Amino acid sequence: MPHAHLPDRATLLVTGTEAEPFLQNLVTADLASLSDGEARPSALLTPQGKILFDFLVSRIEGGLRLDVAAGARGDLAKRLTLYKLRAKVTIAPSDEPVVAVWDEAAPSDGALADRRFPARVFRRYEEIAADDGNPSDFEALRLSLGIAEAERDFPGSDVFPHDVLLDQNEGVSFRKGCFVGQEVVSRMQHRGTARRRVMVLRAEGHLTPGSNLEAGGKAIGTVLSAVESLGIGMVRIDRLVDALSAGAELSADGVPVEAEVPSWAGYALPQPGAGGEA
Repeated sequence: MPHAHLPDRATLLVTGTEAEPFLQNLVTADLASLSDGEARPSALLTPQGKILFDFLVSRIEGGLRLDVAAGARGDLAKRLTLYKLRAKVTIAPSDEPVVAVWDEAAPSDGALADRRFPARVFRRYEEIAADDGNPSDFEALRLSLGIAEAERDFPGSDVFPHDVLLDQNEGVSFRKGCFVGQEVVSRMQHRGTARRRVMVLRAEGHLTPGSNLEAGGKAIGTVLSAVESLGIGMVRIDRLVDALSAGAELSADGVPVEAEVPSWAGYALPQPGAGGEA
């Protein structure tokens, strides 16, 4: 059973009689439809619609668990406390381990389906073996499927949910009503103005995180994270299509690269010459 303990992840527990309505009015995902057996992607946004924190949210007895980048947990707790006011909610860190498990035919007891992935990837919040597994194997799996994470791949307040595909995996609900930043995100959805997208990158050589993706001598994106020749990038998909239509090749630091829409994502590349917002 491939698995990996993830020391760069941590959990924050939000409990109390008003825990669910408190978070439902703040975060992007619809918690009313959250089942007991899943960990669903979600985010807390700025009022301008950019991601402050992204996390996986799952149910626990008496409340909800937020699985977030370990370095961001304290700031997330502070931000939620600012919104708390008189709500009957307790916000507290947990010392439970965060474990990724994949390639199981069916989840074992305590495993929650990680809804960022198309299938057979789970989260557990307990020790499952003396062997810590190999986090680099999970990293390669994550990148091969175009799953981006805040702090590891992109900084807070820098990207919109559409940029990192939260509109594609139930990370954003466009039906549940208001949440912080909802007006901007809904406008992007209804106008179809999302032009930056995460794409899977496969190179003929080593990929360097932070390097520019170029086509025809023009920058069209950035390498976010990579393991050897596999990575993910933030790409202006309209500029990519125009460059490819003109016969230009994509490269990063002179290394030829191919960019792919993640296999599970439902977005399409625009028609050549289509404009959009930056």
